[in-house]
Amino acid sequence: MRLTEQELETFDKDGYLFFPGKFSPEEAALLKGEADVVYAMDRKEVWRESSGVARTAFAAHRYNEGFRRLGAHPRLIEPVEQALGGPVYMHQYKVNAKAAFDGDVWQWHQDYGTWKRDDEMPEPRAMNIAVFLDDVTAANGPLLFIPGSHKVGVVAAGHDLETTSYPLWTLGRDTVTELAERGGCVAPTGPAGSMLMFSSLLVHASPPNISPFDRTIVYLSLCHVDNHIRAFNRDEWIAHREFDPIQALEDSCLTDLVNQRRQAAE
Repeated sequence: MRLTEQELETFDKDGYLFFPGKFSPEEAALLKGEADVVYAMDRKEVWRESSGVARTAFAAHRYNEGFRRLGAHPRLIEPVEQALGGPVYMHQYKVNAKAAFDGDVWQWHQDYGTWKRDDEMPEPRAMNIAVFLDDVTAANGPLLFIPGSHKVGVVAAGHDLETTSYPLWTLGRDTVTELAERGGCVAPTGPAGSMLMFSSLLVHASPPNISPFDRTIVYLSLCHVDNHIRAFNRDEWIAHREFDPIQALEDSCLTDLVNQRRQAAE
């Protein structure tokens, strides 16, 4: 998948791109089923909310076949390689749950702020690319972006160890208000299978999900291989230490898995 010149210009201006329905309903349903399997596991990589429901599953590409294939899918890998100007490795892989009624907040933050402070990633030559596994609506805790906020560089942040089960370098209200007064605030919504690509410097958050509908999104955090992390302060399954370039699979890799499982069930 190649980005157009217009898409590259939009990404540079706003810090994100949104592609509704980039993956088929069948592909999204496969991955949603894989997420349910992963969330039921008793593994250190699966973090939970205080209520006990899953919050996020790290490194699922290492212990689940569907997510392994997604982690090398050309619809995700190729546009990031194009935008970053070269091969990429997997810095982090998360399957974020926002469970119905119990999905908690993700505070305002920049991902590169954490990667720089905790992992000593030299430059923000890294970004997130994500796939919706559920329909994401205004009601079930969508991502909130401040367009253009990636242009201000790394913003001062505090290390929040108390608000949720996951520690995060978060931005203060005055900072978020100032940025939003310049760039506004948007919430990309769309059907399961939609795809997001956003700068590691883009300021973003998501509210709690008090709706009766789940909101699951899988994120690949991809980094240029020359820009790999220098410090190993976090567990390896959170901040990976394998810096070999990802080799993209065939575009049909997920539908092939769907067909394999259908044939096995017959």
